[in-house]
Amino acid sequence: MNHKNKISKFVLGLLVVSFWVAPFSRAEVQVTDNVVVVVDASGSMGTPMAGTDRMSVARNALKQVLGQVPESTHVGVLVFPRGDWVYPLGSRVEQRLNGAIDSIISGGGTPLGAYMKRGADALLEARKKQFGYGTYRLLLVTDGEANDQNLVEGYTPDIISRGITVDVIGVDMEAKHTLATKVHTYRSADDPDSLRQAITEVFAEVSASDAGQTDEDSFELIADLPKQTASEMLKSLSTTGNDPIQDYAVMRRARPIQQSNSSSSGSSAPIQINNNNQNVLVTLLLGCGCPLILLIGIYSVVKASKNKK
Repeated sequence: MNHKNKISKFVLGLLVVSFWVAPFSRAEVQVTDNVVVVVDASGSMGTPMAGTDRMSVARNALKQVLGQVPESTHVGVLVFPRGDWVYPLGSRVEQRLNGAIDSIISGGGTPLGAYMKRGADALLEARKKQFGYGTYRLLLVTDGEANDQNLVEGYTPDIISRGITVDVIGVDMEAKHTLATKVHTYRSADDPDSLRQAITEVFAEVSASDAGQTDEDSFELIADLPKQTASEMLKSLSTTGNDPIQDYAVMRRARPIQQSNSSSSGSSAPIQINNNNQNVLVTLLLGCGCPLILLIGIYSVVKASKNKK
């Protein structure tokens, strides 16, 4: 049996196990959709907009839209640079949520990357508790570029590789945010109505999706990503699916695994698993508890095969 056939049988075995285990785990937990809204409350959000200021417009839009979110959707609101979790990820209690949003004030820098990680980590923890079921989105509402662009560049592909959908709304920006070409959706909002509409559209997608998402729908979440982002996603697949996003300092120190050369002798050599195969196998193992991660793993196999042709 050659190397390729052994890998194929191993992948098939993992698929069978994942579909056998998944229904039992799902029956034991409450399945919810989960959205973390990361709100930019930097000093520039105090800039005038439509007779008021960007921050006031954002607060009003969030309260209006989140007031219509189904109870089955868990919401979290994370504010930077100094607001932290004004509303931890959980079920929506309207009065408490509105009070949390009203407490947001502008001032300070734009540490977007650091807060993307914090929001993603909360989603990953929620997904672990739900055995991978439900949907997970990170919505970034910002009016400027990050002060920690290196963190944004480092964390974005890792977050996406975990099966988290990333949406960005650029508030009254002269040009598109640099994240526009690296995330699942980007929307511009130049006035109160367009901001409210942009937030509404993101949550409408959450409501329209179902925890038992079809394979085709799941592939659509990643199929249109830019090639560079997809490539960086594949490099991130060796990280554990529901563990916290790897710290950027650790990411920089990490050294790539050297690929093993096949034996030149005529005798049969043991199977050598290179870095790409390792990434795929780890992802498929995680698929036993997380269907979307499983699909990303399969997608990476297909993509790697096409690239070799």
